[in-house]
Amino acid sequence: MHKVTIPALHAMKREGQKIFGVVAWDTHMAAIADRVGVEIVSVGDTVGKNLWGHDTMFEITMDEMITVTRAVRRGVKRALVSADFPYGPLQEGADAAVRAAIRFVKEAGVDLIKLDGAADYPEAVTALTRAGIPVWAQFGLTPQTALALGIPYENQAGAEARAPEGMEARLIEEARMLEAAGAVLLDFTNSGPVVGPKVVEAVSVPVIGGFGGGPWLDGRVRLAQAAVGYNVAALDRAPSGYANVAQVIHDALAECAGDVRDGRQIKGQPGGR
Repeated sequence: MHKVTIPALHAMKREGQKIFGVVAWDTHMAAIADRVGVEIVSVGDTVGKNLWGHDTMFEITMDEMITVTRAVRRGVKRALVSADFPYGPLQEGADAAVRAAIRFVKEAGVDLIKLDGAADYPEAVTALTRAGIPVWAQFGLTPQTALALGIPYENQAGAEARAPEGMEARLIEEARMLEAAGAVLLDFTNSGPVVGPKVVEAVSVPVIGGFGGGPWLDGRVRLAQAAVGYNVAALDRAPSGYANVAQVIHDALAECAGDVRDGRQIKGQPGGR
């Protein structure tokens, strides 16, 4: 089992091989993804909203992100582990960003840092690079930049079609600027099939995407819970992913409850009643 490296990802881009990453927030999901053979396990700052029930992603703290990232790190042996900055350190300036990134490296063992809205903070990208911390720079219509553009992040898919005139040239310029600043990977959110391929061709580093991405990019990132249907909404409608784990959990717990209430031994529990 060979550890994934950033040069290996760059080689994949040159050779036309697609890169796959998943967003995970716990040891077991991370370990399963690692066994699948993903190249990146990303600890997203949306954990507060998507897993813990917060109203927005802005509520997550640095200490909470460290705790989640440590759990993911324990489950990963092969893939690169990336962690998102919560809202705050990047906006506070390059020095604050370096301090936060050092915490992620020392306390959680990350391999790279993902910066949401990195195009507005190229000096932070360079500062982290000088500190020896690889940067995965996220740009485009992102979770932390969507509010400024007046577009709810949940409704972003396809938003590039509504982008203001001149957006294409600006996005290509931002991608080149982030590469020049030192980013080793780019996360192009809501790239779309028109601008996406042009950005891929404009830079030498891999361009990966989640929302609004597609096969025109060098790789894709998918929220593990969304891919497997692990959310309560999957009980009420057909999941859009590859499985319906929520229904499996529901049915298993319902069967377990029936065994308890009817005085039967619980499956898999050692000992007698």
